[in-house]
Amino acid sequence: MKRPKKVYLVDFSCYKPEDARIVTREIFMDRSTQAGTFTEENLAFQKKILERSGLGQKTYFPEAVLQVPPNPCMAEARKEAEMVMYGAIDDLLAKTGVKPKDIGILIVNCSLFCPTPSLSSMIVNHYKLRGNIMSYNLGGMGCSAGLISIDLAKQLLQVNPNSYALVVSMENITLNWYFGNNRSMLVSNCLFRMGGAAVLLSNKSSDRRRSKYQLIHTVRTHKGADDKCYSCVFQEEDENKKIGVALSKDLMAVAGEALKTNITTLGPLVLPMSEQLLFFATLVARKVFQMKIKPYIPDFKLAFEHFCIHAGGRAVLDEIEKNLNLTDWHMEPSRMTLNRFGNTSSSSLWYELAYSEAKGRIRKGDRSWQIAFGSGFKCNSAVWKALKTIDPAKEKNPWSDEINEFPVHVPKIEKIGS
Repeated sequence: MKRPKKVYLVDFSCYKPEDARIVTREIFMDRSTQAGTFTEENLAFQKKILERSGLGQKTYFPEAVLQVPPNPCMAEARKEAEMVMYGAIDDLLAKTGVKPKDIGILIVNCSLFCPTPSLSSMIVNHYKLRGNIMSYNLGGMGCSAGLISIDLAKQLLQVNPNSYALVVSMENITLNWYFGNNRSMLVSNCLFRMGGAAVLLSNKSSDRRRSKYQLIHTVRTHKGADDKCYSCVFQEEDENKKIGVALSKDLMAVAGEALKTNITTLGPLVLPMSEQLLFFATLVARKVFQMKIKPYIPDFKLAFEHFCIHAGGRAVLDEIEKNLNLTDWHMEPSRMTLNRFGNTSSSSLWYELAYSEAKGRIRKGDRSWQIAFGSGFKCNSAVWKALKTIDPAKEKNPWSDEINEFPVHVPKIEKIGS
């Protein structure tokens, strides 16, 4: 049996929209009011959500949503997709010096915008990628799809020697702004923002020296067999036939169960033996001897130096901080990403890793754990080992020119001016 090929992350890029796309909390409320479709009660509801969301004053919206009146159409959605994808890829190719023709595998994930030709075909056409490229377009897989793409790339790199894989993770806001009055669907409007990331992976041993990270583990958990888990994030029409994504009240409980299943698989791969023994002893005491003791939560801080937790919303981050017993320092990249960029769906993990790099936190040998949650319901993990100490002075990422302003204090409630 052959040893698995090592997979290296050469570099990655996150898209930073231009300042004209900035949406403050006040602009958000103004555009929601001017849309003329929301009731007074639901405008107040959105204001309440936004004030408690943890989002700051510099998140981004596409032009079509900021316009008065808004202009959600296929042409504008394509425009947003091109802006995000090409912006991230151009920056990545410039950083790595890799030519488009060198790319053998292309994987794009975007949950809610799946045009024909596909987003992956748009990239093939724009960059004139080679004719035998292995191209994949993952749709409908939610906020955790970025790590599904990484896992798929890992599998493909095992059987395609001497290859580069380009992974592009994004979401599209233009056609997915909800104009109805179903409150479970309005929450998404308040949290989701424009963004995307491009990641270059390689299985070439010659790339090890210049690569930033090595992929150590990927663990995927799918709870879709359970009806409650399957339906807790659901795109459907409301009573007035307006399409939106409904978030159920079970979401936090479902996410907790999915995380528990995921770390049960990941734990033995990464935790020191002392933690594994404690976990196992507690499990035996509870299950075999029926002892009424709390389940032991392993200390993952002994396995990882850095945590990139999907910036889905403040409640998700609060819950994981409590469950994994993490410190403010460990949570900082996720909380600051939510504050600065909002929920950019599957790409949020990369903004978080970029934050740690810009802060000069990444040292050679450090291990980073990316945790993503998404519809289905899925929880996915990726573990990366730093191959070098990252010098922030040599880095160009969305945080570079403003990193000294962070971290910022994020109050529990930030009142919105009238």
